[in-house]
Amino acid sequence: MPGGARPILPSVREHEELWIPLVDEPIGSIVNQIQQEQPEIAELVDSPRKLLAFRTFAYIRVGIVLGQLLVDHDIEPYDGSKTWAEQLLQDRFHRDQVVNEVLAIAREIAADPAYADDAAVGPDDAARERFLEFANRRLMADT
Repeated sequence: MPGGARPILPSVREHEELWIPLVDEPIGSIVNQIQQEQPEIAELVDSPRKLLAFRTFAYIRVGIVLGQLLVDHDIEPYDGSKTWAEQLLQDRFHRDQVVNEVLAIAREIAADPAYADDAAVGPDDAARERFLEFANRRLMADT
């Protein structure tokens, strides 16, 4: 329609709700699993801004690593049981590459001076200690 207002990507606009899941799966699940398996990440990425930066870069860079692995290595045709990413991660060497990338991202975010003054997520050690003392006093009073 010359001169008219036409959406540049009409088919994408109709399916906006698909954008997040397409970006998030399976990469989001992989990053979350690695986060749970690697306690060092929680220590390094200890503020909301660090966590946001970590997840953003982890999704992008894990996607790049997996994409490179997919180009470099053959996988079985999809049979409905395992995604291409799951097939790649069955190989211990490939999984180690992805885990190392995720750890590198967490370390880079933690070392970035832009996040040095960020407040940690959750209570600090002193607050935890005060709570434990309170809970113990409370439990002793109830018995």
